[in-house]
Amino acid sequence: MRPMRRALEFLVTRVLRSRLGVALVIAALVFGVIGAARLFSGPVDPTAGLSNRPREPISTVDPEAGDDGVLASSAPPPSPKTRPGELTPEQTAGRFTTAWLTGPGSSGEDWQSRLRPLSTSALTEKLTGADPESVPARRVAGQVTLRPRTESFVEALVPLDNGRLRLELVVSDGRWLVDVVDWERQ
Repeated sequence: MRPMRRALEFLVTRVLRSRLGVALVIAALVFGVIGAARLFSGPVDPTAGLSNRPREPISTVDPEAGDDGVLASSAPPPSPKTRPGELTPEQTAGRFTTAWLTGPGSSGEDWQSRLRPLSTSALTEKLTGADPESVPARRVAGQVTLRPRTESFVEALVPLDNGRLRLELVVSDGRWLVDVVDWERQ
């Protein structure tokens, strides 16, 4: 037994003299102090702290907003500005929708070449590789409705045979271009 005890004492002495040993002793002391502090502090108040639930529901919708989520205002929304000789937002939305609906039966490159002049570079990049056969509608079923947000940003809603196309248009170098395409099935 005596040689085993000596070997164990030697090992403990070597570990305590190394950096790792010192770090382990410090960590044990810190965790011991934290544990003792928790033990003597008493029960934790479940209603305190940031990790608990709020006392009342959190509203993520502005109660002053209309049906479309836009704040109600006494002032009318600003009219979209169009440079003379350029397409209006309604015209751009209409032409984009027509080009979008011609997807089925076309090659991807042909379809995208029809959409590209009416799209922002960001949308063109997102549509790269999109399958034209995935277009879910076949024809326009009504007039384009605009929801102006600012002078240079509008939302266009286009009723189609089996849903609605929602487009976000922005002004880029004086021209209205589609920046976002969203399909809503009805």
